Amino acid sequence: MLIAVLSGFILAAASPWLARSVGDKAGWLLALLPAALFVYFLGFVPTVNESGAQVIHYPWIPALDVNLSFLVDGLSLLFALLISGIGTFIIIYAGGYLHGHPHLPRFYAIMFAFMASMLGLVLSNNLITLFVFWELTSITSYLLMGFNHEDKNARWCALQGLLVTVAGGLALMAGLIMIGVAAGSFELNEILTDGDVLRDHPWYIGIVLLVLAGCFTKSAQVPTHFWLPNAMVAPTPVSAFLHSATMVKAGVYLLARLNPGLGGTDLWLYALGIVGALTMFTGSFMALRSTGVKAVLAYTTIMALGTLVMLIGIGTEGAIIAAMAFLLAHALYKAALFMLAGALDHETGTKDMLKMGGLRQLMPITFLASCVAALSLAGLPPLFGFIGKELMFAATAGAPGLAFFTTVLAVASAMMIAGMAAVFAIRPFTGTLKETPKKPHEAPPSMLAGPVVLAGLGLLFGLMGFIPAAAIVQSAVAAVHGAPVEVQLYLWHGINLPLMLSILAIAGGVVLFLRWERVLAFYRERLGFIDRFGAERGYEKAMEGLVWIAEWQTRVLQSGYLRRYLTITVLSTVVLTGWTFFGHTGSSVPLGEVGFTFYEFAVAALVVAGAIVASVTSSRIGAAATLGMVGFGVALIYVMFSAPDLGITQIMIETLTVILLVLVLFRLPGFLKLSSPTDRIKDAATACSLGALMTILILAVNGVTVTDPISDQLTAWSYTEAQGRNIVNVILVDFRALDTLGELFVVGLAAIGVYAMIRFRAEDRRQ
Repeated sequence: MLIAVLSGFILAAASPWLARSVGDKAGWLLALLPAALFVYFLGFVPTVNESGAQVIHYPWIPALDVNLSFLVDGLSLLFALLISGIGTFIIIYAGGYLHGHPHLPRFYAIMFAFMASMLGLVLSNNLITLFVFWELTSITSYLLMGFNHEDKNARWCALQGLLVTVAGGLALMAGLIMIGVAAGSFELNEILTDGDVLRDHPWYIGIVLLVLAGCFTKSAQVPTHFWLPNAMVAPTPVSAFLHSATMVKAGVYLLARLNPGLGGTDLWLYALGIVGALTMFTGSFMALRSTGVKAVLAYTTIMALGTLVMLIGIGTEGAIIAAMAFLLAHALYKAALFMLAGALDHETGTKDMLKMGGLRQLMPITFLASCVAALSLAGLPPLFGFIGKELMFAATAGAPGLAFFTTVLAVASAMMIAGMAAVFAIRPFTGTLKETPKKPHEAPPSMLAGPVVLAGLGLLFGLMGFIPAAAIVQSAVAAVHGAPVEVQLYLWHGINLPLMLSILAIAGGVVLFLRWERVLAFYRERLGFIDRFGAERGYEKAMEGLVWIAEWQTRVLQSGYLRRYLTITVLSTVVLTGWTFFGHTGSSVPLGEVGFTFYEFAVAALVVAGAIVASVTSSRIGAAATLGMVGFGVALIYVMFSAPDLGITQIMIETLTVILLVLVLFRLPGFLKLSSPTDRIKDAATACSLGALMTILILAVNGVTVTDPISDQLTAWSYTEAQGRNIVNVILVDFRALDTLGELFVVGLAAIGVYAMIRFRAEDRRQ
């Protein structure tokens, strides 16, 4: 399993070389890896169905409970099969779509790294490793979205997606750590066995809000949905993979994965149910006013993501079945539709459906595959999308507390999606042939293999859903629901409410298709303000505010004036440390008793006098000399307290420092009085406040004993552990070897400095 997950990273490193060596057939060759992974994961299906979840464990950082452990159950298998299966066709498709592109080898490398990151995410059993793969998907998807890096818009959109998803990822990291601490384990198979531990924990609300922040941003839920359509700047193979089986469904996956532990509460129901339903409606509405083939599909993806989140939030047995069936149906038809959209763009030179027409005769296979996939998108029988939609309507009608709200939005969304599915399948291919930037013709086999197979699977699963699809969906439902569930997928359930709602949605979709151009005109005339004041505009304002704050703090803090830097640093230390210290100790500060002899007092007075003279003198030479007096006084303190090694080092460094300062400073003019008396008083007060605080802290530390002194233990270990009776030597050589090495390095550096000065003066005299 570890090899299977990491193989994508290995091939990512080798794929540029293979792509250059093999040439045009590189896509077919490289697709062998995801195809092999698909077969490998498919082999787990019987085992999981018969024996339940499988845990495969590899220790990584066991002391921190961080392991490379993998959980293979119905949910992770469903995603792994989609990632590897659809990924196979995406790699083949990319070879045809990006044929002749100079950066195609780089594309393969990033795509395989992204694929491996997604596999690691959905298979991880450890929360920390799951988060590592989560962030890897953000980074690799950023590189994929910004693949055309010479395009400013591509860079901007890629950065937007990265900032939004990583911001949510930071919240998710905190939520996952809180889950691990609250549950007492970071292993999902242990956490999800008893969801009451999390639901009854005082941190539950905070955990849910943090997890939702990460999942909602990743899966483009309202109001962070705007980044997903902008990701269409990526090449079509990227869009097809991201939208069908990978990154944008990562948030949906994690919500489904954590449902047994976090679901079943009103907070979970209403947060996911309301946000998911609003996202579903928003995506459908925005698709209705789009004319680009990829833009329409991007907004329908938002609709699907909202639908899945809503169904997971509803959480009933029927809702979970609907979610898993809808997820599988969406992956099949959305990957096919995106690749077909890329074929239209690739062969006509335009993405605008208003500029296409009459392509049925020139692109018959594309037309047929588009019709089949679009029928599944619209939810018409006998496609598998119809089964998913019927189950969705049944789930929304039975949603506890949200039935009316979710059902109304679901029907309205289905109407708009049905209308846009008809536009996609009919508008570019019927009517008179329109002139396009490129002379259209059928796409090459590499670009048609994926759409034909995936659209065909949508038809096969619809006609025979009880055979191939039910087995996969059933085990996934059991993993999400937390208990075994019997799944039956049929095209015909009799005349019931879901069927009536489907008929209503299809009828509304037909009307919208027939009046689509009027709808476009109405939107542009009456509803254009939505684009000017929507969520994306809020993001832009937030980024402008962030830049303004950065400029302000740079202007205030980065003044280029050393005195201001020191003042801010010292005052921040005094205020924050002092507030923390006195806030905990109150008015009774525990100060330890400190005794001293007259010679210790004399040395301390010498150090203080040197510091005062260095502060008030107007001579640079005098300041350097008195600072040297301070340093030598500190060396005497080291010697008096039995640290001769530190004293020797201090003396050598102080000697070298004073000499260097004198050599440099005696050539400079005297001090200029650049500060007023008031400024000097402020500086003195700042310095004294820091000195007073540090004195109090040192005295307080001397008055508190947390543990036994380490010196007692070192004394006991001196002979038994290091076979030495000279305790000081043992400490320096054995117990503090690295510290002593550092001191030797400093002494050696000082010696080199002295030698350099001697050589410099000798050469200067010879000249």
